[in-house]
Amino acid sequence: MDSNLIKSALGRLRIVAFLEGISFLVLLGIAMPLKYMAGVPQAVRVVGMAHGVLFVLFVMLLIQVAIERGWSFKKSFLSFLSSLVPFGTFYADAKWFRN
Repeated sequence: MDSNLIKSALGRLRIVAFLEGISFLVLLGIAMPLKYMAGVPQAVRVVGMAHGVLFVLFVMLLIQVAIERGWSFKKSFLSFLSSLVPFGTFYADAKWFRN
């Protein structure tokens, strides 16, 4: 991992967006089926908590970056909406979060 990525708010947003996207996919694709098909609710508790923390961090970093970089409301809102859709944060990273 590039150490310069961690030094900027945008870089931190990109890292958290990636982790949040992965946690969302794990929650939907692994933890939820384990809960409802195999009767293992602990997976949802653990992955759900991690995803929730990453989601809040994503929103906080998104606000910081949007203010610092003067993003339009539309770009900021679409970036937020991307976190609500599976694979959305990966799209947002490719489209909006790269320099």
